Amino acid sequence: MHNLYVKVCGLRKPAEVEAAVAGGASAVGFILTTSPRRLSPAEARPLAALVPPGVAKVAVFRGESLDEVRRAAAEAGADTVQLHGGEPPEAFAALRADGYRLIRATSPESGDPLTAGAYGEDMLIIDSPRPGSGERWSPDSLPEQPAGAWVLSGGLSPDNVVDAVTALRPWGVDVSSGVESSRGVKDVALIEKFLRAADAFRA
Repeated sequence: MHNLYVKVCGLRKPAEVEAAVAGGASAVGFILTTSPRRLSPAEARPLAALVPPGVAKVAVFRGESLDEVRRAAAEAGADTVQLHGGEPPEAFAALRADGYRLIRATSPESGDPLTAGAYGEDMLIIDSPRPGSGERWSPDSLPEQPAGAWVLSGGLSPDNVVDAVTALRPWGVDVSSGVESSRGVKDVALIEKFLRAADAFRA
């Protein structure tokens, strides 16, 4: 099995970014859309500047126009764009032409294809129907086995990530609410604990 890809999302403070990077995260996410974890692009930029080469800086959007995504991702200093809003393949193609790596996020119930790359994206996140809610979704709700570089998200925590990865064998995992002390407030100790647990799947 390849080294598990691990994304820690919804970061808002330097100490959180530093903990994620020090713990070996593959990617850190900054939420530039409506959320308790929302940042402005100007707030995200100095955080992105703390991220070393080799760790992806992901700007997360849901339902914004392509022009707004382009403007905000550039201002934030992101190198990867994650789209949650059911955007068409053309949006991914346009962002690819801008040089971004791409993540498409969906849920088992969406009816969207569950194959990474179906819209030209680099990886696919499968999340609960309400992203960022911390809700688990049931593997029984998958209409098909996801294919390619797919990332498990939704309700993961330091206490359940090992069992979840063992059961579903995703290419990667994505955590946000599961490393928070309260909604929208990250806990550095929980970030560190999650990354230590994920180490079971990394060489």
